Amino acid sequence: MDEALDVLAGLGERGKVLAGGQSLVPLMSMRLSAPEHLVDVNHVPGLDGVRVDADAVHVGALARHSRVEHDAAAYDAVPLLRRALRQVAHPTIRNRGTTVGSLVHADPAAEMPAVLLLLDGSVTLRSVERSREVPAAAFFTGPMECAARAGELAVSATFRRPPPGSGSAFVEVARRQGDYAVCGVGAVVGPDTVRVALVSMGDGPVLVDLSAAYDGSALDPDAARVLVDDTIDPEGDIHASADYRRHLAHVLVARAVREARAEVGAA
Repeated sequence: MDEALDVLAGLGERGKVLAGGQSLVPLMSMRLSAPEHLVDVNHVPGLDGVRVDADAVHVGALARHSRVEHDAAAYDAVPLLRRALRQVAHPTIRNRGTTVGSLVHADPAAEMPAVLLLLDGSVTLRSVERSREVPAAAFFTGPMECAARAGELAVSATFRRPPPGSGSAFVEVARRQGDYAVCGVGAVVGPDTVRVALVSMGDGPVLVDLSAAYDGSALDPDAARVLVDDTIDPEGDIHASADYRRHLAHVLVARAVREARAEVGAA
């Protein structure tokens, strides 16, 4: 670890960290990223763990999506992790790609940034000088941009347990299974609270608190629509128009909340 941090400190803006490479390498292939140096951290010990405690699931920088997805203790603590990870690309990519790497990549169409934000999670960054923990609300700073600075290594992410008695769900629509979502929604429903995080609806993951539209048993569709519309800012592209994305947001929010609420009722 110390050696990796020393190398990163010396390279500054000229270096990029390589872990799973499932986001970085395609960007390099498309000439959207051209670092002078890649710092491969795959053999740095102690970064591939998944740890569960009373408060959260802690995921190391080298923990592959598939490891987190299939970790029974992580599922018992935070079922939303597995539900979202199963939407990430394909098994081949999940076998190599890392969950923390997806967070640092900060793609607005990616699932894991939305999950981190929805669960009030955080990312721990280390450099030669210090270690700091950045909450999800401050970590995602723009499309493909995060709070990690030159010389820093994201060593772990913390996904906090939802409140007791909560249910969760993650739903999305993509052109093909494994493609980036045209729209995706994660939901956590508690006894008196409803929160959702949306994918592909802005410059990063978008969090909406729908508690004011929830009476403890059902969501007021009109009130929820207003809250969602006031928060999201979808853009059109070759895959979907902004209006279609907005329509999907309303449909998927209702579906995700309904599925999460059903889990609460079954508990």
